[in-house]
Formats: sequence, structure tokens, C-alpha cells
Amino acid sequence: MQEIDGLLLIDKPGGMTSHDVVHFVRKHFKIKKVGHCGTLDPRATGLLMLVLGKATKVQDLLMSEDKLYSGTLTLGTSTSTQDAEGEVLNERPIPEFSKTDIEHGFDSFRGDFYQIPPMVSAIKVDGVPLYKLARKGKEVEREPRLVHVYSYEITNINLPSISFDLKCSKGFYVRTYSHDIGEKLGCGAHLSALRRTGSGNFRLSDSVSWDKLNQMNLPQQLAHHVLSLPTISRIRRQ
Repeated sequence: MQEIDGLLLIDKPGGMTSHDVVHFVRKHFKIKKVGHCGTLDPRATGLLMLVLGKATKVQDLLMSEDKLYSGTLTLGTSTSTQDAEGEVLNERPIPEFSKTDIEHGFDSFRGDFYQIPPMVSAIKVDGVPLYKLARKGKEVEREPRLVHVYSYEITNINLPSISFDLKCSKGFYVRTYSHDIGEKLGCGAHLSALRRTGSGNFRLSDSVSWDKLNQMNLPQQLAHHVLSLPTISRIRRQ
């Protein structure tokens, strides 16, 4: 196997897990060490950062970066997973909100605040991922996490849908953010679309599309798109 060291930025399509992408790159290009820097839910699309070879040593540093997202929440419906994948738990009428009303809901979740992770998540309790417990119909108490929203922008309102851009800290659940905004507005909500557009100083615009990745057959072809360790360090310092 040829070892390639560095960072690969991929535009993950919907319908795939982050692990699916890691497995494909490892097997297709015969690379021994491959890891990712932050899980994207299967329905979510956008920037997935893969560390290859010796770059796995800086995986934790890259995972600690702030994140950029573009998302859409749908008011009126709460689900078991806080996104469109789950079972509908509650449906409530949607008042005729003004833009100011909606902004007040978003303003309640900016700066530092505590967020309770969803049951359907990869967080482990006693060594068992929460999503495995959720599949068995179990719910356990989760420790609130201190998170941070640096900024948000409401980009479109077409009720029941609200689209937004968001800059947040690591370990942030946009599903929970959407759910909590819905509860603050009094009608419930779930996350209906999500796209990661940035992580630290790395941007989706510099990523390789899934189609282009599939057209490559040799590790040498992939290597042209991999950022070296010095380049990773330089971009992080920008």
C-alpha cells in the first residue's frame, strides 16, 4: 500500500455515513491510515475532512476547529432524532411569525449556552454509543455541554421552513439547535437540511466532489488533492 500523508477535503453527498467515506478511501486507494475530523450525519452534506497517514496525528487539533453550516429547520414538527430521519413526536400549529419573532428565537441561542446532546448521537455512555441505546428504545440522562454560537444569519423565511447560516464551536449539534429554537418559539421544529461549509480555515469550496473522487483509480491521482502537513499548518495559522 502506498502511504499518503495529509488532509483530504471531500464534499460528502447525502445518504452516506462519514465512516462510509473513510472506508471507501481506505479500500479504493489502498491507504492504511484514514480518519475523519468530525462526523456528518448521513442526510447531511458538505465538508468532510479526512486525515491520511501521518496526518492522523493532528486529527484532534483539526477536530477542535470552529464549524460553519448552512441549514434549514422546519417549524411545527418535532421528531425523535431532531431531524427528518426520526419519527414524528409532536405536531403543533405555526403562528404567523414576523421576522423579528423568529430572530428573537434564534437570539436565545447565541454566545455561550448549554446544549443537551440528542440520544441519536455517537457520544458514548459506559462505552456504548447513544444511538445504539436509542435503537433499543432506551433513553439515558445526558450531560449538558457548553457550546458557543459566534454568529448566525437567517437567509430565507418561507414558513414552515427557515434557512440559516451558522458559525459555532466544535461538538455542536445543529439538530438540537433547530429543535431548541422550535421549542423557544412554542411550536416545535426539526432540522430538515444541513450542509457543512467550513471547519476552521478550511472551506467547502476547496473540496473534491464525490463524483470526481470516484473517477480516480490510482493513489497518485488522489495525492494531487491532498494538503501536505506544512500546508495544513500554514492554513490553520492564517
